[in-house]
Amino acid sequence: MVEFQFEKGGEGLPHNHPHTQTTFVASGLFEFTVNGVTKRMGPGDGTIIPSNAVHSCVCLETGSLYDAFAPRRDDFMDAHGWTKD
Repeated sequence: MVEFQFEKGGEGLPHNHPHTQTTFVASGLFEFTVNGVTKRMGPGDGTIIPSNAVHSCVCLETGSLYDAFAPRRDDFMDAHGWTKD
């Protein structure tokens, strides 16, 4: 699980990955687009982003997101000095 903090106007640019992603909005207001479908999400809202789905977000009010991935994101673990075991 990882926390992402966004300032108003911040963006998660369109991308995809093989991991299924679960996103929970801890605070703020976000506009998410997943496979061309856009919806607004606020505190307490969550969504599941399927494997390989193109997705992005725009932060409408400063806030933070919690994301979890399955399988785990070894690229995130490597970037923070965690082992893959």
